[in-house]
Amino acid sequence: MQATITASRPGRTLASLDPLRQDALLAAALAALASGIAVTVGSGRHPDALGWALLLGLHVPLAWRRRAPFTVLAVMITLIAAYHQLDYNHSAPTAASMVVLYTVAVSSGPRRTALIGGAVVVLMLLLKIDEGVAGLTVSFQITGWVVSMLVLGGYIRVHRENAAAAVERAERAERTREEEARRRVAEERLRIARDLHDLLAHTITLIGVQTSVAAHVLEADPERLDRTAVAKALDDIAGTCRTARGELRTTLEVLRDPGTPDAARGPLPGLEGLAELAKSAAATVELTVRADGVPPAVGAAAYRIVQEALTNAVRHGGRTDLTVRVGVYEEQGGLCVRVTDNGVGGAGDGPPGFGLVGMRERARSVGGTVDAGPRSDGRGYEVSAVLPLGESAGGQG
Repeated sequence: MQATITASRPGRTLASLDPLRQDALLAAALAALASGIAVTVGSGRHPDALGWALLLGLHVPLAWRRRAPFTVLAVMITLIAAYHQLDYNHSAPTAASMVVLYTVAVSSGPRRTALIGGAVVVLMLLLKIDEGVAGLTVSFQITGWVVSMLVLGGYIRVHRENAAAAVERAERAERTREEEARRRVAEERLRIARDLHDLLAHTITLIGVQTSVAAHVLEADPERLDRTAVAKALDDIAGTCRTARGELRTTLEVLRDPGTPDAARGPLPGLEGLAELAKSAAATVELTVRADGVPPAVGAAAYRIVQEALTNAVRHGGRTDLTVRVGVYEEQGGLCVRVTDNGVGGAGDGPPGFGLVGMRERARSVGGTVDAGPRSDGRGYEVSAVLPLGESAGGQG
């Protein structure tokens, strides 16, 4: 048994054809319509061989009406004028002439359309001037059709331009939204990276120092062990771990759910937390805070800058009697942060970190600046920041 399999091709609609073929089909349809009108209705004599040649020939250029509308108009006007001058059926070429006028109006600006319409009307009046009142009446009727086609074409052109402009605006808005989304994602990643760096660097440094203290107490005099000092060092380590675990949990919750609103992420650290931060530092910290009503974002930036400066001081201070002075105060519409220490201020032998970069990014997020480097007298290191308190301080800490 032999089976025959045939594959059906999807039917082609008029809209799926290229413009040239669409216009060729339109020209053929208008030619057929004109042929029917030429032998049935309208004034003028029936076409003979020359009349049919002119009538059918004037429809041929319509196939290229969208590619060269003005050339098509010039050729068709010439053939139509000759056709009318020979007094063939005057109604037959009307549809084709209206289509070409519509095409010119769609393809041209308003000024050029008006000039072409005026020229067509003047030419028609010249052809009808010898017909007297009857010719004048017909001229008014045809002028109405000419103006209607030109107005319709102009309206369609404006509508298409508005539609294209609307599509372009929508695409531009979509690109802007995508760029804004990418920018927000990048900013959020940078913020989380800064938070993790500040948290981990500070916590690990404190745990390292506190562990060294406990180890020193254990090794200094094993026979007369200072159990109170060891217990305090271990309690400090445990407290540092609890604090770090809480902050780390908040950060991980943001990573698990990027859509978490700012209000659900917990309060930002601020100036009120500096006292606890100074107390937990593995160094003598002299803290002075003279500022009230600081915006949350600015307070958070100041807190993180002080936190990183304390971490660097403890890590690179190189002294057992390290003293760090922290001053936070308002001055000339800005919040000034100054952290100085009496350590050696070196960067150590390890690879460079992201501490200074992070501090500058914190300050820049609220429109501020940070300077860091050895003190002018060569005794220690200094970090100074200026954070504006005005409208520019609207970033996220």
